[in-house]
Amino acid sequence: MDAKDFAECWKKERDYLLELYTSGQEETAVSDLIEKMGLSSEQKEQMKSVLDQVLTDTFYTLLLGLDGSASIGGIQHTFKIYDEDKNLISDCGELESEAWEQFHEE
Repeated sequence: MDAKDFAECWKKERDYLLELYTSGQEETAVSDLIEKMGLSSEQKEQMKSVLDQVLTDTFYTLLLGLDGSASIGGIQHTFKIYDEDKNLISDCGELESEAWEQFHEE
């Protein structure tokens, strides 16, 4: 796995969560809260857009924080990410561009 694969996995996770929360197919704490709001179809689409943006911002910021391009909790550091076999997945600067590709090039 490299930085591109790592960013792609986080994008897939974001997509999965958005679908999980908004499809009505699965019962989660978030989907239950949305259902209890009693939203119209139009409002559900608006809620989906809000969740889409929140998840995108969160995952993108997380990746930039790990890359050292943004702060996490007000502290900015560069991290190296390794897989379980101690292979380097990402060194400084590699995740930022891959995260941009995944989360903003749609």
